[in-house]
Amino acid sequence: MPKEAIIPQQPRHRLTTRLWHWINALCLLIMLMSGLTIFNAHPRLYWGEYGANDDYAWMAVGSSDRIGYLRLGGMRIETTGFLGNWQDSEGRTQKWAFPGWATIPSGYSLADGRRWHFFFAWIFSIGLALFMIRSLWNRHIQKDLHMRRDEWRPSRIWRSLRNHTRISAIRQSVGKPYNVVQKLSYIGVIFILLPLMILTGLTMSPAMDANWPFLSDLFGGRQSARSVHFLTAFALMLFFMVHIVMVLLSGPLRQTIGMITGGHGEGETR
Repeated sequence: MPKEAIIPQQPRHRLTTRLWHWINALCLLIMLMSGLTIFNAHPRLYWGEYGANDDYAWMAVGSSDRIGYLRLGGMRIETTGFLGNWQDSEGRTQKWAFPGWATIPSGYSLADGRRWHFFFAWIFSIGLALFMIRSLWNRHIQKDLHMRRDEWRPSRIWRSLRNHTRISAIRQSVGKPYNVVQKLSYIGVIFILLPLMILTGLTMSPAMDANWPFLSDLFGGRQSARSVHFLTAFALMLFFMVHIVMVLLSGPLRQTIGMITGGHGEGETR
């Protein structure tokens, strides 16, 4: 009987995916830290078109002489030493919303924060557009992220979620096609969260607001767009943290090398 010919294994992560992954990681980190600098200029969030100190803010980071606090609606949480009231490396008490170690630049400068944020926002936006075009061309989206009809069943989604709580299942998933939870996560990030970040960012720009006023209407006002922008950034940060935990549980060295060199998926026979 003829022996089965083994098809050479193909890289699990295409070059464009790997480049986009690392460029995205850098851009999002810098945009997050520079965004916190911008937020420090007015650490309050509103809904609607307008918002100022005398208006009701659904979220605010504040401080007094001795304490810092985070207020969410009517709930107030003391955050002394972390938010609102903290000490810098020289032991001096500072009252910015977010501490210097979490911002770019580490000292408060709204102008520099904007420069860092906008520069890397353009890199991020262009990279996302090129990734989308390339993914449609090489069928990455259709092959790796397409949800089959049976994968939309609640029982299938629940089973995949439960597997994500078992370390053995997480380790066995390395090198295999994306499971349901991975597909839904990447679809949510690529097609919902990332475009939301770009659109809400454009909505907050006075120049874009003047040329494309429909964006402000789309989000219910510039202050609403700012709130959605902040919440989307928070969701992306949660995704990033869960992603890091999954990498650590499944073998950080192998996963990191795979995202650098491409790695390999399961071989096929014919």
